Amino acid sequence: MLNRGYAYTTIISSKYDGQILLSHLASLYPHSTRQAWQQKLNSGEVTLDGIPATGSEAVTLGQALVWNRPPWTEPDAPRYFEILFEDAHLLAVNKPSGLPTLPGGGFMENTLLRLLQQRTPNANPVHRLGRATTGIVLFAKTPQAAAQLFPDWNTPKIQKIYRALAQDVAEQDAYEILTPIGLVPHPLIGSVWAASSSGKPSRSSAKVIARTADTTTFEVSLHSGRPHQIRIHLASIGHPLLGDPLYGPTGQPLENLPGLPGDGGYFLHAQYLKFAHPVTGEQIHLAAPLPSGFSLHP
Repeated sequence: MLNRGYAYTTIISSKYDGQILLSHLASLYPHSTRQAWQQKLNSGEVTLDGIPATGSEAVTLGQALVWNRPPWTEPDAPRYFEILFEDAHLLAVNKPSGLPTLPGGGFMENTLLRLLQQRTPNANPVHRLGRATTGIVLFAKTPQAAAQLFPDWNTPKIQKIYRALAQDVAEQDAYEILTPIGLVPHPLIGSVWAASSSGKPSRSSAKVIARTADTTTFEVSLHSGRPHQIRIHLASIGHPLLGDPLYGPTGQPLENLPGLPGDGGYFLHAQYLKFAHPVTGEQIHLAAPLPSGFSLHP
């Protein structure tokens, strides 16, 4: 579908003060070459403090940089979701694989947020799932609910349990994974989140619930909220998700197959969510049925 375009806005920080605009754009949005950015500048798509830019300017601290991206045809994505729970304050849905939670990566209208806000304009996501990840996404419908859920999300007050289908047969029945997660270089997009000794502390608990001749099905509980945490953590113990195009057995991006974070093909499902209702205090236990792919790999 052709969307309405989008204005990407950033404020120049002290780190980039004095940098030439063309170089800044090429480093900020590495999906396009310097030549491509010069064409966008020549077309009047980029402004600095509201003034059309040429690319030769030196940016200064506090300037508003806007790329007015023209409308584009978005990649196809599922445009459906299942409602699991709803009241005056909360809305929980079961997201299908292939539907991004939030705008980004070429998706604006074909996102769960846009589809859901057509029905419930005041709904805002408390968290997000990767595009290929299925399962529970929780939205707050009121500021009161959001104010309570956001600070609690990565604490023991909210229990998040996933089902993950991984490569190879696990030797242990349970794993406590503490691999730090940080940004590492990526040849196509500059950097991606991955296992990194200098990364942020992260914790997952993985329990084996099934084995086949060459796969392991894990139940994973999250105790921190890093990007792609389960994909990275299981890979870091030698069990990348089956079909993961990005992460190899060390939790680092694969060298010979430079997949992108949004690429699908793996099996990861946000299955259970347990928490106290942020307004009523009632215990909420949500469950999302497993998608069909998991039934093919018991």
